[in-house]
Amino acid sequence: MRSALLNVMVQAATKAGRSLAKDFGEVENLQVSVKGPADFVSNADKRAEEIVFNELQKARPTYSFLGEEGTEVKGSDGQHRWIVDPLDGTTNFLHGIPLFACAIALERNNEIVASVIYNPAMEELYTAEKGGGAWLNDRKRLRVANRRHLADAVVVTGINSRGRALDLLQLKQLAQVVPAVSGIRRTGSASTDLAWLAAGRFDGYWEAGLAPWDVAPGFLMVREAGGVVSDYAGTAGAIWNGQVIAGNETIQGQLLKIVKAVN
Repeated sequence: MRSALLNVMVQAATKAGRSLAKDFGEVENLQVSVKGPADFVSNADKRAEEIVFNELQKARPTYSFLGEEGTEVKGSDGQHRWIVDPLDGTTNFLHGIPLFACAIALERNNEIVASVIYNPAMEELYTAEKGGGAWLNDRKRLRVANRRHLADAVVVTGINSRGRALDLLQLKQLAQVVPAVSGIRRTGSASTDLAWLAAGRFDGYWEAGLAPWDVAPGFLMVREAGGVVSDYAGTAGAIWNGQVIAGNETIQGQLLKIVKAVN
């Protein structure tokens, strides 16, 4: 049974998702145009954030709002803040790849207490509330996979490889993780990575350089599915410092050990 607050979040995400799905249908046509779809996708992202913002503000006008597209509002409530990525997986969206999501988290007194991750292209709605578990399409209770050996695990990450120090460190970590696991994946959407980890599709996840809206929705999803999420130091600062290592308790610990050893 969803709370009233989670219903508000689901309504906002699904309404924005309908807009994204409509725009996604146009991307294929734009791929062959001279101008290309980049400007169109940027506008689709902004439209989605506008929809989410309006829906959430209408329902809870005193709450603060932090959005990936730059919308930031200080609410009078002082305790609650929405953290939103209206289109997580923009590059996928741009290329017509159906791995993207509208992701919303609710922060209460510096703690994430509810989250929604919605992929309209795949019709997958992930929801979680503190103490209420994590769910897929309101029917399937999510649990992280139960594998105990990293050698059997499929691990997901994000790789930019633009030559920045952080990207080069990620490649060094990758070189150590690859021989230790069964497989590596990269979806291009952090919220999707964490939702799929919560659903048991992935066994582990690590990435750095992430923003709060990349991490917050999936953070709670994994926790409520019985998983562990930390930063590279093994502490709980992942949402704010952008370093994430996640999995079940055993896999997360094994992956953390490898990543911490690389510098």
